[in-house]
Order: sequence, then structure tokens, then C-alpha cells
Amino acid sequence: MLSRSPASSPTGESLIRLRRRAAKIAAILGERYPVTRLPLKHRNPLQLLVATLLSAQCTDAQVNRVTPALFTRYRTSEEFAAADPLAIEALIRPTGYFRQKARAIARMARTLEQKFGGIVPGTMEELLELPGVGRKTANVILGGIFGVPGVVVDTHVRRISQRLGLTAHDDPPKIEQDLMRILDRDQWSDFSLRVIYLGREVCRAQRPQCPTCPLRRLCPSAEFTGRPPWMRPRPSARGSRTRGPSSR
Repeated sequence: MLSRSPASSPTGESLIRLRRRAAKIAAILGERYPVTRLPLKHRNPLQLLVATLLSAQCTDAQVNRVTPALFTRYRTSEEFAAADPLAIEALIRPTGYFRQKARAIARMARTLEQKFGGIVPGTMEELLELPGVGRKTANVILGGIFGVPGVVVDTHVRRISQRLGLTAHDDPPKIEQDLMRILDRDQWSDFSLRVIYLGREVCRAQRPQCPTCPLRRLCPSAEFTGRPPWMRPRPSARGSRTRGPSSR
């Protein structure tokens, strides 16, 4: 269970002030991005689960280019579990780390068959029993398929939450806890997606567009052009490529 200790913020704000500022941020993002949709194309829970596993260290656009052929060839967890790993690798090669991802998909599919009869479960606890599935992936499935609110902490949400001073943490599960405390539960899923949209469009990792950002008046990092002193430098893309995809 997630702890309920006071939310941490590098700005030193009280929880009440932090919640008020977060509510204003959520409202502005809601105006800018009124419609939220999962960017990964899918037709059922299994497809979304596989697509999310493929999205590690890869853009959603690239995943969407690969999955139509993959999902045409493999339609059930039983078929994924029995598939020739080399055949899956050939289909998912453009997503990077294709050998690791092919093995992860096979392990996940076997466990899904053995423990859940091939049906993607609908609870956090059960989803975390699947190999390769972390809280981020589980929250994607819970929110996108079952309508259960959850905070998805991907690279954009981690970076922007830190820039906004909504968390002092760098560890995704701890960031998730902080955001859950300062946002209303019914905002969790939409807030995550809207922050991801903002991260791709405005608050980019290398060249954040602070002068034109709709959140600049509420962002303590604006005066630092997106590089506040409380943020740890992230590893370079070249350095991170050597470690393989992180847990999803």
C-alpha cells in the first residue's frame, strides 16, 4: 500500500498550498487538452498490454507502426506464449531492445495463461504479478481499459512534475504517491495524459518552451528555463541505451 506521508515539494509549500496550485495547473491543462486519449492503438486489453511493453525506450508512434502486423499474426495470449521468439523479434525490431521485449512478451503471456486464463486482470495487485509489468504499465491498463483512475509516471510526467515543484523525488513510485496526494482522484488519469501531451509539445527535455508555456505563471522552474537547481541531471540518451528498457 502506498504511504500517506506528507507530500514533498522542493518549493517548501504546505500540502494545502500545493493542492491549490496543482488544481490550477490541472484546470489549465484541461482547457488546453480537453480530450484525452491513450496514444497507443489497441482493440482489447491484451493489445494495450503488449503495446505498453513495447513502448519502453520507444516512441508511441513507432509502436503504432509495428503493432498492426503483430496483432494480425498473434491474437491471444496463448498464441503469444507459443510463438517463435525469432518471429516476434522480427516484427518488433524497430521498437528497439527487440530481443528483451520479445522475451518479456512471452513471459507475460505465459503467466497470463497460467494464472488468469488468458484474461487481462483488472486490479493493480494482479497486474503486478505479470512479468515485466510495473506500476506504470498497470496504471495504463487500469485507466485505459477498466476506468480505474491512476497516475502514470512516464519520462514526461517525471520531468514535468519535478519542474513544476510537485515532487522532490526522482523515483517514479514516489512521484506517483506525491501526485496522488495533491490531486483529486478523478483527475489522476487525465492529468497524466495531459502532462504527457505538454511534455511532447512544450515542456521538452532539452529545449523547454518556458516563455510560451501555459503553466509558466504557476511553474517555479520557469525562471530557470526548465532547469531548476533541485532537479538531478538525467543520464544522456546514449548512456541510457546501454541498460535496456526499464520495468514498465
